[in-house]
Amino acid sequence: MENRNRKIRIALPSKGLLAEGSKQLLADVGLPVYNPNPRQYIAWISLLPQVEVIFQRPGDIVISVRDGSVDFGITGRDIYLEKKDNNGNILELHSQLGFAKCSLNVIIPDEWEENSLQEIQKRQVSLGRPLKIATKFPNLTNQFFTDNSDISFELIEAEGALEIAPTVGYADLIVDLVSTGTTLRDNRLRKLPGGTLLEAEACLIANKARLQNEPETLKIATQLLEMIGAHLRGNRNLAIFANVRAQSEQEIADKIFDKEVIGGLQGPTVSRIINRSSESFYAIHVVVTKEKLHQAIGELREIGGSGVVVTPVNYIFEEEPLEIINMMAALEVEK
Repeated sequence: MENRNRKIRIALPSKGLLAEGSKQLLADVGLPVYNPNPRQYIAWISLLPQVEVIFQRPGDIVISVRDGSVDFGITGRDIYLEKKDNNGNILELHSQLGFAKCSLNVIIPDEWEENSLQEIQKRQVSLGRPLKIATKFPNLTNQFFTDNSDISFELIEAEGALEIAPTVGYADLIVDLVSTGTTLRDNRLRKLPGGTLLEAEACLIANKARLQNEPETLKIATQLLEMIGAHLRGNRNLAIFANVRAQSEQEIADKIFDKEVIGGLQGPTVSRIINRSSESFYAIHVVVTKEKLHQAIGELREIGGSGVVVTPVNYIFEEEPLEIINMMAALEVEK
């Protein structure tokens, strides 16, 4: 029987890119994991004394959160979707933590001429038998082929490297994760156009019942979402400071509102610069997404901006973070 007086538990991957990214994310939001003995599978976060950290394999994390022996977990979204089951025990708190990005794809031998599921179906019909598909993701694979084609197929659950399967003949094609694609090219394989099951990265999950019935667990969830959400929003943006010659704040604001990307979050911040010159200067401060930086600099130049300074943004805290709103709405539905 579960000890309901135990510490709140968060499970992190025990090794690999998911492990490195998880610990780095928590460190970036001011919650570093203290794990002095790497052979020990329990660690802690000094700022959260009511929480203990345990290390598990990514797939085991989903199962532990699902059965309630662990409250929170960080794992790959591909693994979460494969193993979450349909019992509704897991709530996905954040689906895009910004690391361990990959895609789950249908992968075929390079010499095959087919370039769509429809053409693959013609091959299957001509063979006169079901296609053999090797994968570590049988649930997602079955759903994809059932929903998107009339291909007759047989799933072969496999562990380890799948790339050899078509070569040795125990599968016709595979469904596997792809990051750089180098391994595919080395094994004379390629992704099937239109055969992407999902784009995935690390995600944060939680046990719904613990969130609903344990106020302290819900408090930790809110704190995690507040900090992680603010950090990820900040990481997508840059702060820009510039000086502009003008006669009033309103004059500058009017020029800014005519532009596309330098309007800021709720509007630009404009303040008078106190100097000994007879000329009137104002300082403006705006926040823009990283991909809009070059356009923003151009727009600032167009309104007379000079002395432009660009700095990273560590956090953007919203009045009502969407992640927390979504969590509370999901929990309300379940009550």
